Amino acid sequence: MSDELGTMVYGENEGEIFLGRSITTHKNVSEATMQKVDQEVRRIIDTQYRLARKLIEDNRDKVEALAKALLELETLDADQIADIMAGKPPRPPKSSASQGSSTGSGGAAASESAQGAAAPAAG
Repeated sequence: MSDELGTMVYGENEGEIFLGRSITTHKNVSEATMQKVDQEVRRIIDTQYRLARKLIEDNRDKVEALAKALLELETLDADQIADIMAGKPPRPPKSSASQGSSTGSGGAAASESAQGAAAPAAG
């Protein structure tokens, strides 16, 4: 959807992609309209790229703080991210025992014990 082209569908897909078959598209618009669509898509992509780049540049300190924290801690929870976004150092990570029980996944210890149980005894 764009202000320039509106909410119209400019092509119809026919068929499904299956084992290498490509989708065929009926050409129900003129070459000039296709060029307008291409130009509008390019404009939208360029505008959003500039916006994303500006957001990253304007918040570079936060991006770098997040990257540093990820290098040190490997994972961040929502509270740690909130700390970094507020300009504070991230709080210490929660203990892995409490994280494992809250997620129900059991973490690495659970997968290691499961692998050990499945492995035949040496001897």
